[in-house]
Amino acid sequence: MRAIRVHRYGESDVLQLETVAPPEPQPNEVLIRVQAAGVNPFDWKIRSGMVKEVLPMPLPYTPGMDVAGIVEAVGTDVKAFQVGQSVYGELKMGAYAEFATASPDTIALKPRTLDFVQAASVPMVSMTAYQALFNHGDLKPGQTVLIHAASGGVGMFAVQFAKWRGAYVIGTASAANADFVRSLGANQVIDYRATPFEQVAQNVDVVLDTLGGDTQTRSYAVLKPGGILISTSAPPDTQEAQRRGVRAKMISMEASASLLEQIASLIDSGQVKTDIAQTFPLSQARQAQELSQKGHVRGKIVLQMSALGSALSQ
Repeated sequence: MRAIRVHRYGESDVLQLETVAPPEPQPNEVLIRVQAAGVNPFDWKIRSGMVKEVLPMPLPYTPGMDVAGIVEAVGTDVKAFQVGQSVYGELKMGAYAEFATASPDTIALKPRTLDFVQAASVPMVSMTAYQALFNHGDLKPGQTVLIHAASGGVGMFAVQFAKWRGAYVIGTASAANADFVRSLGANQVIDYRATPFEQVAQNVDVVLDTLGGDTQTRSYAVLKPGGILISTSAPPDTQEAQRRGVRAKMISMEASASLLEQIASLIDSGQVKTDIAQTFPLSQARQAQELSQKGHVRGKIVLQMSALGSALSQ
């Protein structure tokens, strides 16, 4: 099979398209013929070595965690899936390839209303948004939530989930993406380039911070007493939070087949949608990660296996 391989940490040029043997499913694994793979900021952060202290990778490795495809084979202990089914979900690694193995605990049947490219855009960001808002933020109907980078991958799902739950939703986005964020259900959109968000958002119950840095620091001021800041990007200053009478925590997503099933149901019922920023063939994985690394991407970037090129573009 063809797969992207990383032999050393570095810039995007370490992504190499190679021909390798397909993985063999273990007794409790599913072999997926990959149709599309989502591209997440976490992918290039791992590749660059930025997170190697907390998540060292055995080199060489195949990147990619978001996957959508067709079940090619199942291990002897797998009962939940059958050959030929269309699935989507989260891998530990290896989605940038024509075949990949997955745990049955982290995949589910693909949403019926999505194609493979759309489905590959969903798993990591949607589960992150859901768990941040509800498992950690305990967002309730009638509460107010501020979602930073509301047009990004996590942000676009967070806006929709919060609206579905009955919250009042404030999102930050550029002016160019304001209408998009409103279309997702945001009650209020703040153009972060024109207006400091803390001048508009006040008495917020939950802040979802996907940016860190100065945005995170300024976010404490908008929380009501007892409110909570949930970060997916950088550890918050818990001492500052305590000084202000609020809470703050950083989370990491935990993949769940049952949550993927619930999200698929919300998608198929028309209550949640995804948005594709750009699709690349596997041969252009470098360009895909470079686009992700620039930031300010609306929606998700996806690699499509059926659009394979003959060589990795220089």
